[in-house]
Amino acid sequence: MTRYGRPAGPRAIGLVCAVAAAGALLSGCGNSEKESAPKRAVPASAPASPSSSLNAEQAQRKALIPKAKVGYEQALKAAVAAVPGSKAIAAELKGSPASPYWSTAVATTDGTVHTVRVDAVSGKAEQPKTESGDSGDKQQLADRLSKAKVTAQQAAQTATDKTKGTVTSIELGDAQNGSDAVAWTVGVVTPDNWNETTYGIDAASRKVLWMHVNQD
Repeated sequence: MTRYGRPAGPRAIGLVCAVAAAGALLSGCGNSEKESAPKRAVPASAPASPSSSLNAEQAQRKALIPKAKVGYEQALKAAVAAVPGSKAIAAELKGSPASPYWSTAVATTDGTVHTVRVDAVSGKAEQPKTESGDSGDKQQLADRLSKAKVTAQQAAQTATDKTKGTVTSIELGDAQNGSDAVAWTVGVVTPDNWNETTYGIDAASRKVLWMHVNQD
C-alpha cells in the first residue's frame, strides 16, 4: 500500500486497518500490495490484420490467384492451339492453391464447343473434350461468333483499364439488355481487397455496358 506516492510502513498499515474496522470508508485492509497498487493502463489491442477480415470468397481468391503462374491470355492461346480453327469463348480460374487450372472453352465457326483444361502453373493444355449440343444451340453460338468483332483479349484490356487487377474469368454471351447484341463478361480481382469486379463489354463496339462489384 502506498500513501501520497510513498511506501507505507507496517505501523501505518496497522493504523489504517484499525480505522477501517471502526467504520471508515477504507476497505480491503490486509490485502496484498498488488491489490492496492494503482491499476496499470491496458494497452489497446493491435488492429486486426487485413486477412482476418476477409470473407470466404475473398480468402479463396487470395489463396488461389497468386499460385496461378499462367494468365487467362496464355491459357486461351493454349486452348485455341489444341483445337485448330477455333476461337476462344470462355476461361475461368479454378482449382486449389496446390493445383490451380483454367477451365477454358473454344468454338469452331459452326458453333461446336470444345472444353480444354489448362494447367495454371505449366500452361500445358489437356486433351480437348467436345461438348454435345443441339443444332439450335450451335447456331446461336455461331451467330455470336460472327457478331463478335472484339476479341477476348481486347475485352479484358477494356475491363482492366477500368479496374487494375487480375482477370479470373471471361465469357462470350448475350448482352443482357433485351437486344440481340453480344457481349463479353469479364471478372477482375483486385489484390488490395480481393473483391471481384465484373464488367459487361459490348463485343462489337467494346463499350462498357455495365459493371458490378462482388464483395462476397
